[in-house]
Amino acid sequence: MSATTDTPRGDLAGFRQYLRNDILAGFLVFLIALPLCLGISLACGYPPIAGVFTAIIGAIVTTFISNSELTIKGPAAGLIVIAIGCIEDFGGDGMAGGFSDADMTAYKAALAVGVAAAVLQILFAIFRAGILGEFFPVSAVHGMLAAIGVIIIAKQFPVALGVDAKGEPLELLREIPHFIAEANPAIAAIGGVSLAIMFLWPLAGQRFKLLKLIPAPMAVLFVAVPMGMGFHLMEPHHYVLSGHRYPLGEQFLVAMPDRVFGMFDEVTLPDFSALQQARAWKWVMMFFIIGSLESLLSAKAIDIIDPWKRKTNLDKDILAVGVGNLCASMVGGLPMISEIVRSKANIDNGARTRFADMWHGVFLLVCVALIPTILHRIPLASLAAMLVYTGFRLAHPSEFVNVFRIGREQFVIFTTTLIAVLATDLLIGIAIGIALKMIIHLVNGVPLRSLFKTYVDIEQIDDETCLIRTHHSAVFSNWIPFRRQILDIGLVQRQNVVLDLSNTLLVDHSVMDKLHELKEDFEVEGLELTIVGLEGHKPLAPHEHAARKRTMFNLRRMTILAASDLEERLEEELLSRGATGYSVIPCSGPRRDALADNLLVRIEVILDSEACDEVLEFIRNELLPRHQVTACVESVHVVRQDPFLPVNGQSHSAAERPTAKSVS
Repeated sequence: MSATTDTPRGDLAGFRQYLRNDILAGFLVFLIALPLCLGISLACGYPPIAGVFTAIIGAIVTTFISNSELTIKGPAAGLIVIAIGCIEDFGGDGMAGGFSDADMTAYKAALAVGVAAAVLQILFAIFRAGILGEFFPVSAVHGMLAAIGVIIIAKQFPVALGVDAKGEPLELLREIPHFIAEANPAIAAIGGVSLAIMFLWPLAGQRFKLLKLIPAPMAVLFVAVPMGMGFHLMEPHHYVLSGHRYPLGEQFLVAMPDRVFGMFDEVTLPDFSALQQARAWKWVMMFFIIGSLESLLSAKAIDIIDPWKRKTNLDKDILAVGVGNLCASMVGGLPMISEIVRSKANIDNGARTRFADMWHGVFLLVCVALIPTILHRIPLASLAAMLVYTGFRLAHPSEFVNVFRIGREQFVIFTTTLIAVLATDLLIGIAIGIALKMIIHLVNGVPLRSLFKTYVDIEQIDDETCLIRTHHSAVFSNWIPFRRQILDIGLVQRQNVVLDLSNTLLVDHSVMDKLHELKEDFEVEGLELTIVGLEGHKPLAPHEHAARKRTMFNLRRMTILAASDLEERLEEELLSRGATGYSVIPCSGPRRDALADNLLVRIEVILDSEACDEVLEFIRNELLPRHQVTACVESVHVVRQDPFLPVNGQSHSAAERPTAKSVS
């Protein structure tokens, strides 16, 4: 399937050949996208139709600019925090209590901010700066995304309960018990059932395969809309429960045009005078930096799971997103990115080319243009529940566990970034995470001069292979020039690359992770990237992508003195415990025990702690009851530990330095 002749391409021939596959995938993605576009738009403080504008424009415009074959462009939960922050900074309240004149003013100002950010994205792409997305450390980015998830939960949970709430994320989190106590029971029932469906539907799909044909967000609407009709939400009224009087009405439903093709009446132009205010440019930079980063990360992630391993030109993809954002902001739409969840669904539903994205936009256009009055019956609580679920997935407990497994220092960076974003904002939070990572690198011995600059030697091994020898460090902050050299020699000049990291003091997690990706890129091109020289580096955690630090390894040196007739038995035991190098020395000397009249052997071996304990246990239980044996153990530091561990059945030697001594 990976052969070039079998690889689907988004050209005219591909459009014709894969029309059925792409239309089907586009329709199924449309079912997921429709409720999410509405919910994300409302959470951003924009009119609900704004998210649909974005998805339609993103689907149709970007399809003909980007070469990314499987990504879906549209509004994303990851930008909610920035969008609602921008709206509130300009005096809006996120449509709480209806869409007021102040909300409209803030909305138009946010559109101008979106236009300015889009222009920066276009310039960013024209100057081929998409590679800057490689700069951000993985753990800090994951911490930022987890923080976004927490913020979405904090802001949308009250909406799912039918409660009005304002405040900073940490304040809203503290108020959750109060929100539950003040919940509107009818609205909370819709929100609770919708949230349960979002969590349980994937599990039900594993048991009943037919359920997989219906996306969870659409299943929510199939239940929530009838519930809303049962509570007569189209008619303003009150009800009394347990002595409390609760309101119901259209304020709990999605605001949509009241006639066919009414969506075109909702087109709104930006207020560019807002850009004269200094505060506007803070949000311009946030939309530009965070939006571009999330889009680049999503495009790269989809490339990894693309069944045909097609590669996205990141500069073209950012150009497409920038042009799409420019068009969307000019007519009243939200900012867009390459959205990961819908893109994954696109792949799962059998998409072949970028035209699946276009078809999902066409279905959105037809649906919102023709049946807006039906969409008006969607309860806000059901959309909020979908976003609470999305936030939970961004901040899923497994994210914390996975980061901790990669290394404690990565967990510190992850949690620090998360807390910093919650306490400040996205830009300051990610900057704090990056600064902390640099400090940790300096503490781990990375020279200041190599923090941003790479030091490499290049040696031609033969006509097809080149050796790149790296010095000082290979860390996230000098990864971009480092990566450029590897790609230039490997994928551009079509050579195999041997990367020698033996002279580095530290190889951080971000570089280990990205080198793993590069190895796959080389394999796709029929080339080989071989990484050597990490034998003298100690992983900071058992994970294969954990940071590696050059250090001395703690092992144990065992000296055994026994009768020569036990030599073979002892050697068998050592070999069974993984010993690959040991010395046997015949010896003699004055002794007081029974060994004095026998030929003796002295066996020296270096083992890890576990193997050493097992050998000692063998001597105590199997030999000492019948034989005279002396065993001494001391801790040693070795430059490399692989010579003392099984490596392809071979033995090597290494320098060692005793540090402490004990006798058993």
